[in-house]
Amino acid sequence: MMYWFFKTLVIGPWLRILFRPWVEGLENVPKNGGAIMVSNHVSFSDSFFLPLVVPRHIAFLAKSEYFTGKGIQGWLTKSFFAGVGQVAIDRSGGRASEAALRTAQRILRGGGLLGIYPEGTRSPNGTLFRGRTGVARMALESQVAIVPVAMINTYEIQPPGAIKPSLGRVGIRIGTPMDFSRYYGQEEDRFILRSVTDEVMYAVQTLSGQQYVDIYATKAKELIARGLPADASSAGTEE
Repeated sequence: MMYWFFKTLVIGPWLRILFRPWVEGLENVPKNGGAIMVSNHVSFSDSFFLPLVVPRHIAFLAKSEYFTGKGIQGWLTKSFFAGVGQVAIDRSGGRASEAALRTAQRILRGGGLLGIYPEGTRSPNGTLFRGRTGVARMALESQVAIVPVAMINTYEIQPPGAIKPSLGRVGIRIGTPMDFSRYYGQEEDRFILRSVTDEVMYAVQTLSGQQYVDIYATKAKELIARGLPADASSAGTEE
């Protein structure tokens, strides 16, 4: 209920007035049943604009830090993210992370829409980076379609590190649902998972027009922090 309250009465109207979001391919969002909305991730505001234009409720996997803050600010942050249907995921690995993935599976098997940023973190420079294979595993295990999405101009209005967004028009491109039923039952095959993930990332890149670099965004952040170019030649070979 809080999701719709924020979307229709609190945040949504202001976002529409200030940023005049446009959307292409809205007809590609399944009208019912489980599916995974897979998007590039270049700005904190991505998680606001995509749900704004999609009629159905979208639950995003959110980093656990949003749910563990202390004091009044921590409580407000936790209440907001929990209230709008976000799912905490512990990115440190181990059982906590596996439990979050199982929660995501319950959402999909319950017929919900799940939003995922396969890069795992926001792009530090607006480039599209290598996707992590968790999205492929979830799609194959739950036997749902993947819908590629591209956020347009959100990096320009609010790049990582910017607290307040600047004014500018935001766009959302939604691609045709991708059917990977040919791989059902092979979710333990890491080569299949990598192939599916790479195919999805190519679809996202086609929609977004971003430059693609075949390293993980976390590695790109490390390279940038060391004053090195965020490309594969600086990072070496990644599996």
